[in-house]
Order: sequence, then C-alpha cells, then structure tokens
Amino acid sequence: MELQGILSYIFFLMCLFLITGNFTSEFTVAGNIHHQIHKHGRFRRPTKLFVFGDSYADTGNNPKAFASSWKPPYGVTFPGKPAGRYSDGRVFTDYLARFMGIRSPLPYKFRKYAPGKLRGGLNFACGGTGVFDTGNLQPNLTTQIGFLQGLIKERVYTKRDLKASLALVTISGNDYGTYTSTGGSEQGLPTFISQVVNQLAKDLKLLHDTGVRRVLVTTLQPIGCLPTVTVSSSYQQCNVSQNSAAGFHNQLLQHAVAKLNNNTKDSSFLILDIFSAFNTVLKSKRDLTGNSKFDTPLKPCCIATSSDANCGSLDENGKKLYTVCKRPASTFFWDTVHPTQAGWHAVYITLRSSLNRINA
Repeated sequence: MELQGILSYIFFLMCLFLITGNFTSEFTVAGNIHHQIHKHGRFRRPTKLFVFGDSYADTGNNPKAFASSWKPPYGVTFPGKPAGRYSDGRVFTDYLARFMGIRSPLPYKFRKYAPGKLRGGLNFACGGTGVFDTGNLQPNLTTQIGFLQGLIKERVYTKRDLKASLALVTISGNDYGTYTSTGGSEQGLPTFISQVVNQLAKDLKLLHDTGVRRVLVTTLQPIGCLPTVTVSSSYQQCNVSQNSAAGFHNQLLQHAVAKLNNNTKDSSFLILDIFSAFNTVLKSKRDLTGNSKFDTPLKPCCIATSSDANCGSLDENGKKLYTVCKRPASTFFWDTVHPTQAGWHAVYITLRSSLNRINA
C-alpha cells in the first residue's frame, strides 16, 4: 500500500471541490462518517462469512513465494509462525468471525485441501489488491467476487446459504498507491477517484446480485497516521491533510452506499467506520477495555533497518534487515501500514456496537 504522493493530490482535489461548490454541503470534510443500514424485510442471523479485499482482511491468499505475510516475523503472536496474515497475529477478519460465532473462514486458495471447512464461508481477500488491478498479478475485487460466483455455479453454495451470509469488503488504498507509482497526473485524479468509487459500488451491487444480502464495506483508514507517513515526524504526529483526504474519499463512499441502499431491493449495506475506529484507539492509546495501552501508538513494532528493506527482509547472507519490539501487544501498528493483533482487537472492540446491527 504505497500511498505517499497521491495523498497530497487528493487533499488538493478536496479543496478544489469545496471552492467550486461541487462538494455538497450534506457532507463534512473531517471524514465523520456515520454507520448506515437500510433494510427491506427480515434477515436471519448470518451463519457464513465471505471476505473480499486486501491485506487488511487477507488470512493467507497471497502466494508464499513472495508475500511478506508468509515470512518471519509475521505470525509471531498467532499462530506462532507465519500463516499468511499481515500482522503478528489475528486480523479484523478473525475478530468479525468470532463475533458471529463461527471459525475464521478458510482462505480461498486452500479450499480444495479442506472441503469440510467451507460451511462457514470463504476468504477471497488478497494482500496488495484493489478494485482495479494494482500490478501484483493478484485478483482484484471483481475477480474475487467472480470466484464466489463460480462456486455458486458449482453448487458449493446455495441461494439459502447466501441469504444467511455476511460479506466483508475492505479497500485500504492500494488503487491510489498504484495510481501515483505509475505516473498518474494531478489533472487525471478527479476522474480516477470517481472511477474507484463507481467501480466499488458496482462490485457491492454484484455481491448483492449473487444472493448475499448483508454487506459490510470499510471506510479508508486515517492514512495520515500510518507509520509510513508518521516516520517523518519520528512517529509523533499524524498528517492532518492526508487524514482529511481520507475523509473526502469516505464521504464519496458514504454517498455511493446510501444510493445502493435506496435503490436495491431486499438488501442491507453497512459502512464499517474503520477511519473513526482507528482514530479513537490512537487518541486514547488503549484498547478501550483498559487491559492494553499503546504508549507510542504511531510507532510500529517491526521496523526495517535500511531504506530499501521491509519488515521480514533478509540480506544475501540471511541476516535480518529489521528489528522487532519486545511486546507487540504494546503497539498498535505491526509494520508500516498494518495493525498488530492487539491493534485489530482494539478496533474490533470500538466497532462492536455497530456490528450488533448485522443481527438486527
């Protein structure tokens, strides 16, 4: 998720919209997104979880050959070794499944090796992906949904299964990182942002058309608080303009989801406010239960020791090019963009009251 560079462009665009009056007054610039839910009829309590998106939800779909999530020190807290999660342990997917009272859904790539574990759903999310292709040769959001459609055609899942399911969709900024890294211009950004949001809305509608009736879609996290950004202030301050840019993205998402809820029969689309949850935890420096405190919340646990290395990198002699903190549970961020297990747990606790709505 390389987000630097594009963020200032988005902030510029936000200001441009405000100046020209194209940004409607019903939205706030601060990214103060409200949870939305719209229901037609009654739903059964979801018993299956289908997950789509990127590394914030991936539990093992990235290829072992190149993904850092399959290399030490990832997975050091849970399950004690690298297992495909971009964290030291559990990610939000695991906590959402726990909330539902089911096992964390099996990664799609392992479906043929454990057919008996498909009853609780599947995880199609893949690190580094977006709504469009991001250059890592992994399936984008539309393709991921296509995998589910294929399983429906194979009668792995029935219409009844889908009606009793919940879908989680995470989009964490990889499209914007790709845009700037491939030479995207400032002039072309307004069109690109519209394309991203419009395509995401199409994908959410596509999920509904497959038979899934309840869909959670995450807002963009406060990208100005990611360690890849806060390193410039020695992990002391979030970048306000970049967080405002994230808020702008989220307001467009809010508008798109509201339109879906108004126009789609027998559906329930819910915005899961990751942006506010991250901010709440980072400002309070605790997981809201009082059991864990993040003394330096913007500083990651796993830090590269050279500018061309990442968490998990080794030199040609196998020497570590990174350091790991003594207690990952005392940090919110694991690496430059991903939370620790403790961080995700704190976010989950913050969002739990909102999640109660999926059983309404």
